Amino acid sequence: MELQQMRYVVAVAEERSFTRAAERCFVVQSALSHQIKALEHELGVTLFARSSRRVEPTPAGRAFLLQARASLEAAERAVADSAAAIGRISGTLTLGVIPTVTALDIAATLGAFHRAHPEVRIALRGGGSDTFVSAIADGRMDVAVLGLPDTGPPQGVASRVLARQRHVAVVSSHHRLAGRKRIELADLAGEAFVDFAQGTPGRTQSDLAFRAAGLRREVAFEAMSTELILDLVREDLVVTLLPPAVVPEDPGLSTVTVAGGPTRIEYLAWSGFNPSPAALAFLGGIQPPK
Repeated sequence: MELQQMRYVVAVAEERSFTRAAERCFVVQSALSHQIKALEHELGVTLFARSSRRVEPTPAGRAFLLQARASLEAAERAVADSAAAIGRISGTLTLGVIPTVTALDIAATLGAFHRAHPEVRIALRGGGSDTFVSAIADGRMDVAVLGLPDTGPPQGVASRVLARQRHVAVVSSHHRLAGRKRIELADLAGEAFVDFAQGTPGRTQSDLAFRAAGLRREVAFEAMSTELILDLVREDLVVTLLPPAVVPEDPGLSTVTVAGGPTRIEYLAWSGFNPSPAALAFLGGIQPPK
């Protein structure tokens, strides 16, 4: 069994297509299909259920994929570690970034990292903090920027604080609170809110602040992007609480300081167990907060 055959299997499983997998692997489809059939013959199992319109892994294929990915990652890590021993950083850096990151200029940070370490492949992933913590703990992600409530550092990963911000209320320019300098959390209790999905760290910080104040609030809309959240506020349908750095200068929006409002902490998180050379190089390039 060859590593290249494993790469072909992983590509077909992820692309759900022999044609797209062949394009991704820069081979003709007939060669890729031949290699997978040869592997199936060697293993004595069928790895993929195929039809003219559909391709998906069989139960045996799903079991094989778990070990194939692990073998490919181990092979890549071996190459990266040997290159690092002579001062070259290679391999893959998988970075997770929340949609409301404010402590880092992600594009500039990745640009500087790429110029310093051009042999490293960068994989950028979007999502939520909880998902990223699990991915780092499982070895599927190297580093992530998290946004969490002020209840303690993330568990199961190494981390350091990048920034700490108090949320502001964001209302439309036509709202009764627009133009106010400072309000109490209780001033928002009767408002309809837009927020991130229930149970996500992006929302938990606001839920905790209202609960600590003994107040209830109505979350009428849920959204997973700050752009949609701000669009709904701009239409004067709802209000929200967000870190001030993610709210653009906009004549349709007004931000107000909230006494007793939620605090969001941004963390840089990574695996404390044998981080890759690429991860260590990336972490080394992030300056600690002043």
